[in-house]
Amino acid sequence: MMINKWTFGLAAVGLVSLTPALRADDKPSAVQTALANTTISGYVSTSANVGLTDNYSQSLAPVIPFQPTSKENGFNLDVVKLSISKPEDESPWASGYQVDLLFGPDAVGYNTSVNSGSTADYGIKQAYVTLRTPVGNGIDWKIGVFDTVVGYEVFDPTGNANYTRSWGYWMEPTEHTGVLATYKVVDALSLSAGVANTSEAGINARNNQSGNPTGSDWHKTYLGSLTLTAPSSWGWAAGSALNAGIVYGFNDNGYYNTVNTGNGTHADGNQVNYYVGLTANTPWTPLTVGASLDYVDNLFGGDDATYASAWAADAYATYKATDKLSFSGRAEYVYGVYHEIGGTGLNDNNVEVTGTVEYDLWANVVSRLEVRWDHFLSLDDSNGYYLAEAIDPVAKGTAVGLYANLVFKF
Repeated sequence: MMINKWTFGLAAVGLVSLTPALRADDKPSAVQTALANTTISGYVSTSANVGLTDNYSQSLAPVIPFQPTSKENGFNLDVVKLSISKPEDESPWASGYQVDLLFGPDAVGYNTSVNSGSTADYGIKQAYVTLRTPVGNGIDWKIGVFDTVVGYEVFDPTGNANYTRSWGYWMEPTEHTGVLATYKVVDALSLSAGVANTSEAGINARNNQSGNPTGSDWHKTYLGSLTLTAPSSWGWAAGSALNAGIVYGFNDNGYYNTVNTGNGTHADGNQVNYYVGLTANTPWTPLTVGASLDYVDNLFGGDDATYASAWAADAYATYKATDKLSFSGRAEYVYGVYHEIGGTGLNDNNVEVTGTVEYDLWANVVSRLEVRWDHFLSLDDSNGYYLAEAIDPVAKGTAVGLYANLVFKF
């Protein structure tokens, strides 16, 4: 059977099927077999943003993750995601792949290649090969670019109960280039461990950035996590999950990385992120609750005079009133410290409360309305540095924002 290259191209993106072209005595080709289980999915996320505080341009609002000044008081395209994947089957030596492509403003700088700039509004969120080795219950490997192993919230808007992201999310790594192994010990316990180039985003990034005296291609990032899931025998608590993880390694763009160390250089160096999170069902079936704790230390491997740390504690709750209507809330406390050995330490803290109503009237569409309040409880800028400056030098005070979000999933 002859099939031209254009037909193969259309089949590769799911626009046509090769099956009807086969005669009864034909056998599927290697290309057809490889495409048989390939799936295409994704979403389009749009939003509107209204500032409800005075002097909005000088408030904290423009530096909320993925809510820059360009999104203020107007309508926005957030991001388009296109996923192409072939999941592993049940065979002992199974293989597959996952590719997640991003397009739009939220993709800017998310995961740039070392050979490209950081302003293009497109990027690769994930791109990895999956392999299984039949050791014990089977070890599943990811090789390539993959999401980080820590965090309660995720990049994809439909993966979160709230539209805007927390400050805890902002402290965490987003993705890594490396190798990750996952092993299910039993149904209730899964473990992951891996090694990557850096803890920061950047395809093929290396620990050899200019200005870092300890930089080396061979100084890698190490990551690990575990997931405990309540079994069905736990009654109403069944399905509840506890996650914990750690990421340790080089970060050129990490938390507080712009602090001047006093020797005329910037203290890019190793960073460690600790995370623990719980999602729990309750005796009242419509109500789900959650909590998370993020702690990050910038160890500044290039200079032992200064380092910085911060932590964020979050509480979550979602009440599903009907199949279409739900109410979600998040309360967050963030504490940041800038340490100077032999000198005084600076600290500040802020709180954030977010409420979200979701009503999914249309098929495949997530529709949400959200109110968010951010406020700095204290500021210490006696040396010209405080938590807000780690986000943006002009950020200060209080912000209240109103957000609408529509996401079509395909």
